[in-house]
Amino acid sequence: MNSATNSRVYLDYAATTPIDPRVRAAMERVREDAAYNPSSPHAEGRRSRALLDAARERVARVLNVPRRSIVFTAGGTESNNLALFGVARAAGSRRHIVTTVIEHHAVSRAVDTLEDAGFVATRIPVDASGRVDSATFAAALRPDTAIASVMYANNEIGTVQSLAQLSEHARARGIPFHTDAVAAAGWLPLEIEGLGVDLLSLAAHKFHGPPGLGVLYLRDGTPLEPMLAGGSQELGRRAGTEDVAGAVGMAEALELAEADRVEAGRWIQALRDALESAVGSSIAGARPNGTGGNRLPNIASITFAGTDPAALLMLLDLHGFATSAGSACTSGSLEPSHVIAAIGGDVRGATIRFSLGRPTTEEEIERLVAVLPGIVADAGRVEAT
Repeated sequence: MNSATNSRVYLDYAATTPIDPRVRAAMERVREDAAYNPSSPHAEGRRSRALLDAARERVARVLNVPRRSIVFTAGGTESNNLALFGVARAAGSRRHIVTTVIEHHAVSRAVDTLEDAGFVATRIPVDASGRVDSATFAAALRPDTAIASVMYANNEIGTVQSLAQLSEHARARGIPFHTDAVAAAGWLPLEIEGLGVDLLSLAAHKFHGPPGLGVLYLRDGTPLEPMLAGGSQELGRRAGTEDVAGAVGMAEALELAEADRVEAGRWIQALRDALESAVGSSIAGARPNGTGGNRLPNIASITFAGTDPAALLMLLDLHGFATSAGSACTSGSLEPSHVIAAIGGDVRGATIRFSLGRPTTEEEIERLVAVLPGIVADAGRVEAT
């Protein structure tokens, strides 16, 4: 098989998803009325405001929270940054942060910046499957902890954390608890009370919504200092004129993702399991990551020992398969993954993230399985030279 004679297979849905045609249509339906500033008092502005309020209400219903707790942002990175910077800077004399060693860089680098500003961070280790121990997390909390941030599900290996247990420890100490749920949306429940979190970040492009749109859920009473100086939009929590059509698209995409979440998860998990089983039986030295517990149904992170990562990615691409070496924000560097290092994985081998999506078919997985042993062998010969 090669890209010149066969259609390509996209297996990088954890990086981004194409906009659902139904989402695009929903945005087009409101495009004219959404073209005005929702903060303006005239009739045109009021029409835009009504659309924005309705979109906020739809997102709030999925999370089962009050409408006023939904803050629209420009994406998952801003939502994570707003949570970390906003709460930390509103925390007064409390200057301690608790997080984990496997967070997305949108969280970990925000914590780095806060450390540069005088905060102290405790980064919780994880076990070989990428899971945080509840007792270790509880022991890390201190009287001066300003915020704790633990991702719901890891974007590289799919590990799902027991948020309800972790957030209970934070709640007992009166510490705001944030979760990066960007990778989890569309695959895991987002009902806030079941998770127990005070802040939660989402990005629309991860569940077939428009890029450049995010949400930060903020529990009433959680102190937060805005990052952007300007107007009083989003109840004073995020300045800047809102993207009304984008908000409508995000709400549509989130409702669609939630509607078939359970059924899609079963189907995609079956494909993921079939892929991992076939790779394990046909390629010596192939090792899946993040197994041994609850994980996202759509991510198969597999390390191929003795294989050059750049060569493997290139050969997969030449054979028509779009994959990644990990987070889309860092995979271009091909530096060893901090997540694989944290779970004690082989950072010298090639770790490929095959991330499936709702459009993935059984035939596509069969095509990959048929040619992958040869591709890995070719990449291994590059490593040996």
